[in-house]
Amino acid sequence: MNLKPLYMNVIVKPLADETITKFGIVIPDTVSKEKPEKGEVVAVGEGRLLDNGQIAPLKVKVGDKVMFKKYSPEAIKLDDQEYLVIKEQDIMLIFE
Repeated sequence: MNLKPLYMNVIVKPLADETITKFGIVIPDTVSKEKPEKGEVVAVGEGRLLDNGQIAPLKVKVGDKVMFKKYSPEAIKLDDQEYLVIKEQDIMLIFE
């Protein structure tokens, strides 16, 4: 992938959720038309530009699995793969 996000932007590969009903039926993510809320970080920008001109590094790093606000990302497609561009401030948590 040849994408380098600028400043506080993060590129995330969406993770599909599958729901299993109490009867064992798997409902794939494609059934829901909602945007994903989880993903894996694949690229990060250099950081947040501070008022004094310095750059504060981002907290997330490549490989982190994150949860983000549902309607905040911008979707892009590269080589038949969908990615999401998210501002770090819209990432709510990192799964450990």
